[in-house]
Amino acid sequence: MAETESITAPDISHIHRLSNGMTLVAEPMPWLRSAAFTLLVPAGTRSEPEGLQGLCGMTLDLAQRGAGKRNSRQIVEDLDFMGIERSSSCSTFHTSFSVACVAESLNETLGIYADIVLRPHMPEDEVDESRQTALQELLSIEDDPSQKVFTQLKNLRYGAQFGRSPYGSMEGLEAVGLEHMVDYHQGRYIPDGAILAVAGKFEWAELKEMVEKLFGDWQSTETIPPGTVPIQTGVQHLQHESSQTHIALAYDCVPYQHPDFYQSRGLISVLSDGMSSRLFSEVREKRGLVYTVSASCQTIGDKGSVLTYAGTTGPRAQETLDVTIETIKSLGNGITEGELSRLKARVKSSLVMEQESSTSRSSQIATDWYYLKRVPNRKQVLAEIESLTCESLLEHFQKYPPTGWGLVTMGPEPVVLAEDLVRVESNTTESASEGASNQASQSPGTANPLSTKGTTR
Repeated sequence: MAETESITAPDISHIHRLSNGMTLVAEPMPWLRSAAFTLLVPAGTRSEPEGLQGLCGMTLDLAQRGAGKRNSRQIVEDLDFMGIERSSSCSTFHTSFSVACVAESLNETLGIYADIVLRPHMPEDEVDESRQTALQELLSIEDDPSQKVFTQLKNLRYGAQFGRSPYGSMEGLEAVGLEHMVDYHQGRYIPDGAILAVAGKFEWAELKEMVEKLFGDWQSTETIPPGTVPIQTGVQHLQHESSQTHIALAYDCVPYQHPDFYQSRGLISVLSDGMSSRLFSEVREKRGLVYTVSASCQTIGDKGSVLTYAGTTGPRAQETLDVTIETIKSLGNGITEGELSRLKARVKSSLVMEQESSTSRSSQIATDWYYLKRVPNRKQVLAEIESLTCESLLEHFQKYPPTGWGLVTMGPEPVVLAEDLVRVESNTTESASEGASNQASQSPGTANPLSTKGTTR
């Protein structure tokens, strides 16, 4: 067995770093009968060569069409026979595998995914089938306007490299060949920076030994530095003859690893969590402008954003945007005790429900380790939330007011973003990203207490 470094984190999380750079992070949940793992491989869309957009997704698909001693059909049959719930996806920095199973099947399931990551067959006769699957997924966005505007907003906000869609482009998918996928797999599916997060019922010593056996001989090639994610502002309109207009709006907030992340997340909860939230009350209930409206946090690399969506009719689109921005700015007028109490109650409820889901916990600890290099426990998370006050939330909003606006709309007519929001603003306060960079090493527990949904790796 290779020489390794092993430590036990405070309370209940275990961390074990393999000599090849892969990190195992595990949290026992012995009251459950299930186990789940999230495996992050440092192969994301930002590392796709120009002109081959979609390579990450096609490589992921082909790698699952036979690996180790199993062909494509045998992998599916074996996973189905064990009742495995699984999904896989590509994001900016990672290819991820999310798997849930009964506890007794954890070792065998890990073995199958070790084959997929380390020993895929990459069958040449299934490349075209993989391409057609990717093309169908790309075309499906045309039938989902809300997803299309957010895909375009990401590209507008983060640029061509960091804002790439995991679905790729028509030209890129057509250009991808087997040799590109083999090269990408060999160069980007590497252990240095890989994270395996496990939660549920397991024995730590047995799990650690199994992971060493399965992944210990995995070798690295040259790694790609994370790089600095740019933030771009601007307005785009996608012409679409419809009675509806879809509005995707973004502005800056502190990123996940920032010491004040909970303050930012608390403000978004006041803004958008639940039917008593400000956006729902002001934009939908009181004025009847939309059929849906929401806001969420997103982190890509060292940058944080608030993403807001509103679906409305063409004639009411401009008013919808204006009222949405007005409601966001209303946070600067202060937070009520009722809003704060509802925020804390939702977090407590979420923490209780998370104790019954090994899947959500494995995803959470993978996110925590990637951004924080530690795993805050539930008591630490609750303490962070309990420390929020109306005064601290208002102070955070004043320190990091909404700036860096980006807007993408889709509908019959463009929507106008106020000129003072479009222009690049000179912000005299400390920038959100600078705060994360300067203070991350001192940051208290900052795991997302409500969901990992809005955090993009």
